Amino acid sequence: MATINSIQEEIIEDFGMLDGDMEMTIGYVMELGTKLSELPAEYQTDENIVKGCQSKVWLHAKMKDDKVVFEADSNTAITKGLVSLLVRILSNQTPDDILNADLYFHKKIGMNRFIGTQRSNGFAAMIKQMQIYALAMKAKIN
Repeated sequence: MATINSIQEEIIEDFGMLDGDMEMTIGYVMELGTKLSELPAEYQTDENIVKGCQSKVWLHAKMKDDKVVFEADSNTAITKGLVSLLVRILSNQTPDDILNADLYFHKKIGMNRFIGTQRSNGFAAMIKQMQIYALAMKAKIN
């Protein structure tokens, strides 16, 4: 199984091929969102909405074989792409690995250049919510 850091390195490499081209980068992020599995309607509830996001972002977590599995969706293409990156990195990891993760990929790909302050705040809220889910899952295990 891939580690959080090895997945981040893959993402950095993928974005590196875009040579910092803003339009291509935004297009790529939106394309990533289209590859995210659709979140079942039963999980698109108010209790699964990530607080602090300008767009609607639904995030659901469950345990499978001692790993946290995340599912997500959003009502905007770019935000769906952003959450898909986090799902790719943090899904199928242990609660401890998620809680101890050093997420650095967004800095390395220069994400702050193509998402504004509002989306940056929303992105931080998504990470925080995923960590909260991981903490809850860890408490269930112990």
